Amino acid sequence: MIDSQPNNPLHGVTLEKILNHLVDHYGWDELGQIIKIKCFTHQPSIKSSLKFLRKTPWAREKVEALYLQCLSSTV
Repeated sequence: MIDSQPNNPLHGVTLEKILNHLVDHYGWDELGQIIKIKCFTHQPSIKSSLKFLRKTPWAREKVEALYLQCLSSTV
């Protein structure tokens, strides 16, 4: 089977995995300071954050960009 997106580092990575990684790495408080969105600062949870991020493309892009930055700094 040929991988259709060999240069896409987000290919095959779920939004839930990305969010869990960021929460483990930064914690909710720091994550809320880096990306100022309410779902990270007021009663944050994975479930509510996923719901918001799936409906809000600009917020999802910020989360994905932070994830890629986090990955590149640990390599």
